[in-house]
Amino acid sequence: MKNTNILIIGAGPAGIFTALELLSRNYRGRITVVEKGAPIEKRSCPKAKTGRCVNCKNCHITTGFSGAGAFSDGKLSLSSDVGGDLPELLGHEKVQALIDYTDKIYLSFGAEPKVEGISDSEKIKEIRKKAIQANLKLVDCPIRHLGTEKAQQIYLAIENRLKDSGVELIFSADALDLIVENGVCSGALIRGENGDFSVRADAVIVATGRRGADWLNEMCRKHGINHEAGTVDIGVRAEVRNEVMEDVNNILYESKLIGYPKPFKNKVRTFCQNPGGFVSQENYDNALAVVNGHSYKERKSENTNLAILCSNHFQDPFDRPIEYAKKVGELTNMLGNGRILVQRLGDIRDGKRSWQEDLMRSNVKPTLADAVAGDITSAMPYRSMISILNFIDEVDTVVPGFASAETLLYSPELKFYSNKVSMNTDLETNVKNLYCLGDSSGWTRGLMMASVMGVHMARKLY
Repeated sequence: MKNTNILIIGAGPAGIFTALELLSRNYRGRITVVEKGAPIEKRSCPKAKTGRCVNCKNCHITTGFSGAGAFSDGKLSLSSDVGGDLPELLGHEKVQALIDYTDKIYLSFGAEPKVEGISDSEKIKEIRKKAIQANLKLVDCPIRHLGTEKAQQIYLAIENRLKDSGVELIFSADALDLIVENGVCSGALIRGENGDFSVRADAVIVATGRRGADWLNEMCRKHGINHEAGTVDIGVRAEVRNEVMEDVNNILYESKLIGYPKPFKNKVRTFCQNPGGFVSQENYDNALAVVNGHSYKERKSENTNLAILCSNHFQDPFDRPIEYAKKVGELTNMLGNGRILVQRLGDIRDGKRSWQEDLMRSNVKPTLADAVAGDITSAMPYRSMISILNFIDEVDTVVPGFASAETLLYSPELKFYSNKVSMNTDLETNVKNLYCLGDSSGWTRGLMMASVMGVHMARKLY
């Protein structure tokens, strides 16, 4: 058994910024961070050598120090209007102040000083006008783009700062259970490289990210942590030629468009746009393969990719949205023999599957080389698929050519952050000494807002 003052489960942005801020406030207690994956300097995806995913036990893309942030495109959204529901809890003014503060921390570790999406207000107005004509809302958010390779350097510097300052970092350590007795959390049971052990702590912070959302959901059920079934996003990743997205890429860098297309009027939005980027695969538990996208500072492709996500909010009696989304992913993986499926938009319109030779003849060549040409509509829920197709037509008004027959749609794109944990403005749950942060808590979506929540947590602890 180990003893510590503050136990942080998960070394993603929320957890590491909690530790960073505690150090900046001269906290003298013991801080222990347990992380399922590896330190950042040991994270590397074998696919770079093998050419295809080999289904590692712990996916290096999604687990390890800094979580999925290390291998993401590294975009920091600098507006409280983007990144989840934390402003509903703390207020927009408070959250914006925290964003401004946290942004300076990233800059101090070497983040790119340039801010995208603020250069030409008149051209932004023109894009917004087109969005309004298409019944879409444009959220023009300032973006600080780290780049995938730069993000890894920044998070490595943060990891070294924590280690040099005495924070105990335990890697390859999987949290099995929380220790909760009489409504009080006093630690967690951990499975490490040398066997199981418990860690006792005065405060326990769960910051397991989207990868750990399902585990936190299980903990909520088992230990009576108040929560509500929130939203799960099911969608695709679209890929087009850079020429199609040129104006939006140059003016906004990332176009965040939101719509409620007929007939179902589910919320559909664009997310994680990568100019000159690369579509990628990441694996979750039980070898669930999902699609994502990266954008590097130096290495560029001829394409732009972005997520199109349809939000699904379920009502009583159903309260297992994460399991629902995983079933969609598993069915899609089955059709692709464990790999990502890709289909041309025109083939969907024509009611047929795509074939590999079709992709090779197109202007848009897939940047995910081992994606399997097929039929994503055979696995995608009807409601989500129709909503996405109608949304794509609306986006075509803003970005002519986006709804081209050659536009590629990859599946499944799934975002697991549904289990929204009930908490007050001090981030306290109904279980004493237990706090839940970041994307797994259901309150944040993305690097900046998760980091902000960590900063706020540290200030409430000390």
